[in-house]
Amino acid sequence: MIAIIKPGKDPALPSSCRPISLLDTIGKLFEKILLARILHVVSERGLMRDEQFGLRPRHSTSLQLARLVEITRNFGEKKWTGAVFLDVAKAFDAVWIDGLLYKLTLLNFPHYIVHKISSYLRGRTFEASFQTATSSRRGMRAGVAQGGFISPVLFSLYVDMPPPSHHVELALYADDTAIIGTSHKPTLLVSYLKSCINDLQRSANGESPLMSLRAPR
Repeated sequence: MIAIIKPGKDPALPSSCRPISLLDTIGKLFEKILLARILHVVSERGLMRDEQFGLRPRHSTSLQLARLVEITRNFGEKKWTGAVFLDVAKAFDAVWIDGLLYKLTLLNFPHYIVHKISSYLRGRTFEASFQTATSSRRGMRAGVAQGGFISPVLFSLYVDMPPPSHHVELALYADDTAIIGTSHKPTLLVSYLKSCINDLQRSANGESPLMSLRAPR
């Protein structure tokens, strides 16, 4: 793993770095093959929200931008438009591997895919490199690799998103979430956005009827 400094952050702080996994060539080829199998099951069974874009057929980031443009056309109808942008900190690193495998099993993924993912994620080790220093090798107890082909899709399957109300729309890309609402009255617009955020918070805390998987503390 190499550390890339985030723009405008203090380079002396480890939290200012973005850890990127340097995967071997064979591993990348394996992930591409595995990703095709995963996406086939996802598409065939409709296991992922249609608002989730990126790394999916007919769900490019350009189409996501086109959706946003369509929403902003409400300005011509004299409507207020507001948005809340959420980014989960260290999202990929926090994925509980056993919880992910359990979720895939509940989604009735083929056994061979669950087995391959389990074999690929468990028992991994890493070394961190920063400037001229390299750490000792450590075991990975959680997380999916930053920079991996299958990581965004696995994260999206791992996390549950409550369905939005008819007043707001979601725009999702892995761990990035945009909540967009429109209304003729700004007070109503704020209430719609707050309501959606509260639903997300209840889901994250396990208070929603939707499944919320978290690692045991």
